[in-house]
Amino acid sequence: MRRAAAGEQGPLWITARVQTRGRGRSGRAWSSAGDSLAATLLFAPACPLSALPHLSLVAGVAAHTAIAEALPAAARSVCRLKWPNDVLIAGAKVSGILVESTIIGGVPVVAIGTGINVRLVPTLDDRPVTALAAHGATADVAAIGHGLAHALAHWIDVWAAGNGFAAIREAWLARAGPFGEPMTVNAGEERVSGRFAGLDADGGLLLDDQAGVRRKFSFGDVALSAPRV
Repeated sequence: MRRAAAGEQGPLWITARVQTRGRGRSGRAWSSAGDSLAATLLFAPACPLSALPHLSLVAGVAAHTAIAEALPAAARSVCRLKWPNDVLIAGAKVSGILVESTIIGGVPVVAIGTGINVRLVPTLDDRPVTALAAHGATADVAAIGHGLAHALAHWIDVWAAGNGFAAIREAWLARAGPFGEPMTVNAGEERVSGRFAGLDADGGLLLDDQAGVRRKFSFGDVALSAPRV
């Protein structure tokens, strides 16, 4: 964002070999050593402001694409997305994304920051985590970075400044869990449990709550639950 404030509009990739002061969603602190990818794409999409939230799902589809391509076939079947853009392998988080935007000189500028655990498995207290190497991937950090850059360029083209979001929504749903999957959404002031009911036309999460009411969420942390038997 400092580069953007100085006039840089990209597209520009900035990567860190070692990250000590990274930031995740909800202000979470994050760090990574040299065995993880930490990369941010800075660019100025020529799109309406109303289309900027789409990029969270675009980034998720791109990260899933790059990760799946790096995995052996057996592991691809358990690689999926969790709303809005976490990538999971066998239920454990392997990638996280933070999308931030600002307006500079009347032009929207977006930074898509992506972290992918390549060989190092960090420790998180609140969720299981994994790394690509734990599932048979042999690509190094540089190769994963190149794969992510190509995938993100492709899906940004498909998105077409918002005109192609229907295709992004379809691609996201194809990489997510099944309809009816139990989950809980922590939306700050409330926690709502229910079952996954898809995405609305703008990419918001749809959840059928325990009273049978369909709820829409435009932000929040999602926790997946084992189905009751």
